[in-house]
Amino acid sequence: MPEKYKEKVLKLKTLTIVPVAVVSLLVTGTSVVQADTHYVRPAATTSTVLPVNVGAAGSFAILSKAGVSDVPNSAITGDVGTSPITGAAITGLTCKEVTGTIYSVNAAGPLPCRVTAPSALTTAVANMETAYTDAAGRTNPTAVNLGAGNIGGLTLAPGVYKWTSNVGIAKDVTLSGASNQVWIFQIAGTLNQASATKVILSGGAQAKNVFWQTAGGVIIGTTAHSEGTILTKTKIAMNTGASTNGRLFAQTAVTLQKNVVTIAK
Repeated sequence: MPEKYKEKVLKLKTLTIVPVAVVSLLVTGTSVVQADTHYVRPAATTSTVLPVNVGAAGSFAILSKAGVSDVPNSAITGDVGTSPITGAAITGLTCKEVTGTIYSVNAAGPLPCRVTAPSALTTAVANMETAYTDAAGRTNPTAVNLGAGNIGGLTLAPGVYKWTSNVGIAKDVTLSGASNQVWIFQIAGTLNQASATKVILSGGAQAKNVFWQTAGGVIIGTTAHSEGTILTKTKIAMNTGASTNGRLFAQTAVTLQKNVVTIAK
């Protein structure tokens, strides 16, 4: 057969080897490259990301500067404290709801478990503020403005994630990594986790290595579940039945409504 005809036959054979299944996907508009809306984001800086040191604030499940209010009954595992505002700003929370110590700067606060420790609280709050600054100052982010602030449905690898906007969790979000790996979320706006959603840890990831730093307020929706330490410049509001495995550190107030807060260790 002449060479020019062989070449045409070869080209024809090449065109006919496309699998029928792939053709069907292409016809229906389905991507054969990515058919899932969940993504694992590689973290180039994983090996260099160290946990945020919370110092003397480490024993606190809840620490605030402007008060803690509670609609009982909540269940808190870890210490609770507020400073510089007085213990009178700890309202609704009873001793039986706390497995730990409730610290106050003065004689006010829930009895009989309230402990007056102004100096220790000053140190803990200072360490909380230092931790906030540390988290906010981490450089070389893994991603900037991921999902335009909508991270529900994603699976995130360890790393530093930065947003110049608000962040919303409208669906479950998964943090997947080893037990010694770290996630730091830097949020210039607010953090709003929708009702009944969950932050899920997988692959050995630990809540003690997850840090949510927000300049704006934080809302954990009704019956939602969060993981990690929340470091906010303003307020943390736990809606009815919400829970967290971590810490609630607010530079204004923390509000509780029948919540479960368990310190991350």
